[in-house]
Amino acid sequence: MSDSLMTQYREFLKDTIRLKIDFSQTDQSRGVAPPPLEKPFSADAPRIRLVAPDAWQGMGQTDVASAIKNRRSCRKFTYEPLSLAELSFLLWATQGIRQRVNQSTALRNVPSAGARHALETYLGVLHVEGLEPAIYRYLPLEHEILQEFQMSDLRGQLVAAALDQSFVGHSAVVFIWTAIPYRMEWRYGLAAHKVLALDAGHVCQNLYLACEAIGVGTCAVAAYHQPLMDRLIRVDGEDEFVVYLAPVGKVS
Repeated sequence: MSDSLMTQYREFLKDTIRLKIDFSQTDQSRGVAPPPLEKPFSADAPRIRLVAPDAWQGMGQTDVASAIKNRRSCRKFTYEPLSLAELSFLLWATQGIRQRVNQSTALRNVPSAGARHALETYLGVLHVEGLEPAIYRYLPLEHEILQEFQMSDLRGQLVAAALDQSFVGHSAVVFIWTAIPYRMEWRYGLAAHKVLALDAGHVCQNLYLACEAIGVGTCAVAAYHQPLMDRLIRVDGEDEFVVYLAPVGKVS
């Protein structure tokens, strides 16, 4: 990135007012209907019901202060699988819905600018009890996961798309977050692209703390090959694209 572009981007991050973003010209201000809360899916798509919150009692006994104090990035995982209950808890902690406000708004377990929640959670499942290795997508409204597709050498393809960071392939599951920018642009226009990055940080921090609570490890990954990762989970790279990922697994 040139010095000129770097300066422009720094100015963008510092001050949306000086950039003269006109919020009266957003689609929300023009009366355009909001985008859906989650990506649509076929009614006959294979879906797996996740474990409900009331079944998690006793799974994690770590208090918040200890979770914050002990949180760290883990790059060494055992080959022990995650249970479906553990995966369910981590999905709920990072994108679970606590209250449906109306057809276009829901409050989740992470903050999001204007409650727009422009992220989708994909899973590269490698070793989770009861699940076939495949790419899945979390459906927060239903608290289910949808099997998107299976593929040969999923482990190797995840590692390749993560710029050959081998620890990604040693995990039990890789959380892959995409952004659907229009969900945020609908309300905030150009300013949406700043808060999208903030939202991704909120989600991943919740993953770290939730992992610490149940005794598993994770490591945030922002270094990946963008076109390869987008193609891996079959998103178009324009209206939806990968913004962050984090492998999760048991640690010794």
